[in-house]
Amino acid sequence: MILHAFPPLTRARLIKRYKRFLADVVLLDGPRAGEEVTIHCPNPGAMTGLAEPDWTIHLAPGKGKLPYSWELTELPDGHFAGINTGHPNRIAEAAIKADLIPDLGGYPSLRREVRYGVNSRIDLLAEAPDRPPCYIEVKNVHLLRQPGLAEFPDCVTARGAKHLFELAAQVKAGARAVMLYIVQRDDCDAFALAADIDPAYARAFAEARQAGVEALVYGCTLSPDGVRLRSRLPLVTARGDAYV
Repeated sequence: MILHAFPPLTRARLIKRYKRFLADVVLLDGPRAGEEVTIHCPNPGAMTGLAEPDWTIHLAPGKGKLPYSWELTELPDGHFAGINTGHPNRIAEAAIKADLIPDLGGYPSLRREVRYGVNSRIDLLAEAPDRPPCYIEVKNVHLLRQPGLAEFPDCVTARGAKHLFELAAQVKAGARAVMLYIVQRDDCDAFALAADIDPAYARAFAEARQAGVEALVYGCTLSPDGVRLRSRLPLVTARGDAYV
């Protein structure tokens, strides 16, 4: 089941990514093949291992001043990685509504961007008349530094740590709170925190777990057609041990 469908994508050869949100490419398809253009990169993170010069990437039609927007990186082994950080919320919402995430089933109401905490908005608020509300924070994951191991975050995220503290506060107030990590690549079979990249986030995660915040990780299968939910991934330490 495709949870997020792509429009027809255009292949391009990456020249370079710069200023976080821009990249220069050479188009490989269509009447403009061979033309060098500047495109939008919808990802503010480090994109480690996903923005290598001369790699093939896949572009959607642009919605602003730039003609294209980067959607997929085609990895050397034939796998794909999704780089658009705006998609995981939609993927998560569609998966929950389709009952593809059993731990988040049984909520007839699912609302987006609901205000909570201190000047924050929860990605998804699941509600049912006979149970406490469930606050769901969704994070995009596409960092891979060890074969098969997805990691988060790929750069320091003070905002991410803030969300963990606020989720813990919701649990203390009697609600349910879940961190839902969506891995936008299909070459991973486990997930770990990148504590060396952001020790503060790793500490906040450990404290949130102790406070009762749940953590769910789901991998995806990606293709130029769209994104499908693949399976739940185990949470492990960076060494591969089961996370306690």
